Amino acid sequence: MTNQSDKNTNSGFMGGAVRDNSLMQYVQSMEPETIAQLSRPVSGDVRQAMEHNIIGMLGGLPSDAFDVSVTTSRENLGRLLASAMMGGYFLKGAEQRLAMEMSILDDLEADL
Repeated sequence: MTNQSDKNTNSGFMGGAVRDNSLMQYVQSMEPETIAQLSRPVSGDVRQAMEHNIIGMLGGLPSDAFDVSVTTSRENLGRLLASAMMGGYFLKGAEQRLAMEMSILDDLEADL
């Protein structure tokens, strides 16, 4: 059973009318090239880890065998987005650190 306040919250989100949402306004103000650059993981490993993380949160039924539909509230969708963003931030940092360590090791080996 859904109460009236949930309907009002969800209808604004699902209808595309976003009010007082500074994150959405910020993202919409960004240049498409910037969004593409921030959205694109450098390696396939990071992309695959993000996919597994989101599948784990939503449930991993294969779409070719099941007609899966997920229903949630605006607040829960926001939490899912925040979790995915934090996971991506963590993985991107780990990827950059690994690349830096590998570069340092390569430089050390070249000096020997």
